[in-house]
Amino acid sequence: MNPVDRIAEKARQYSDEIEKSRHLHPEVVRILVDTGVLRSLVAQTYGGSEQPILEVLKVIEGVSQADGSTGWCTMIASTTGLTSHSLRADWAQTIYGDPAACTGGFGMPIGTAQIVEDGLEVTGRWAWGSGTDHCSWIGGGVHVVDADGERATTADGASAPFVFFDLDDVELLDTWHVSGLKGTASTDYAVHRAFVPEGRWAQLIGGRPVVDSAASRFPFFGALAAGVASVTLGLAERAVEELILLGEKKSAGSSKALAERAPVQADLARATANIGQARSFLHEKVEEAWSMAVAGSPPTDECRAALRLAATSAGWRAVEAVDLCYHAGGGSAVYETSPLQRVFRDAHVACAHGMIASRTLEPLGRLGFGLPTSTVQF
Repeated sequence: MNPVDRIAEKARQYSDEIEKSRHLHPEVVRILVDTGVLRSLVAQTYGGSEQPILEVLKVIEGVSQADGSTGWCTMIASTTGLTSHSLRADWAQTIYGDPAACTGGFGMPIGTAQIVEDGLEVTGRWAWGSGTDHCSWIGGGVHVVDADGERATTADGASAPFVFFDLDDVELLDTWHVSGLKGTASTDYAVHRAFVPEGRWAQLIGGRPVVDSAASRFPFFGALAAGVASVTLGLAERAVEELILLGEKKSAGSSKALAERAPVQADLARATANIGQARSFLHEKVEEAWSMAVAGSPPTDECRAALRLAATSAGWRAVEAVDLCYHAGGGSAVYETSPLQRVFRDAHVACAHGMIASRTLEPLGRLGFGLPTSTVQF
């Protein structure tokens, strides 16, 4: 049994418990660690498998089809592992040298990091702390300031790094009371005047990698966006699966089974096409960016923009597929016992993530018109 099948089997087994408890079951976490999928993008020099991005996305999609929350946490830990290429070597070894290491956090610079002797003093609060309750290290994006609160840079040139905290410094705030992806434990988390030693950070924007590799040259936010989209693709596949299983069901007052009704047949066809087209576009653009990275140069602005467009588009096309299946499922889909309603909720929470939210289309459209557009977060 391959790793995805092993994880999927365990995730389906504990899916209801994951939903109710609002975090991954320990047995699911254990198999995620044991299979090494959480370290699939960690640099080989620190014991990671450093797989091609596309292979990681396929794993994320497969796990998400079994259980959305498990797929989401797999995605977060996997993509956060890219920071291993940008951390100072001693800290990268400390954080990722453990075969059971699992990292997570919110990358956008929300917190404030004041330069102090031998490091940074950080205060901040971040949302979407997915999987933080099973992480060995938690990080957060920060703006660096001096003693007067003015914007500054560290000695190594970092102005908005992703810093890693000691677990004892992090307060998990139990804010994740939501409609979907309940089991991801994506709670807000906070630190107050937490000390971060010199170099225990990664520059996600504009920094030079410490480990030169194809993974380090691949755009971090592009990988994250593609990961989020892959979760939605897995959820869409699950929606199709569940609708087919409902095929023999007859709606109240109807003599025809669901599978015999022409509108339902058309919805299934549309949903299947949506998934295939979305996946094809996403994987094509991922492969283009990966090929550039393998060849030794970071992808161009045009390539990175195309990657982000493909990720956002894939996410929303997948959600459309989920919606088609959910509504085609009729009244039975609204019950808590129906996997379709969970997939529906999970998919709509997933597409609210900033990496594929509809607002990401605005700068991409500006770029298409040839207007001045910042591509720093592509």
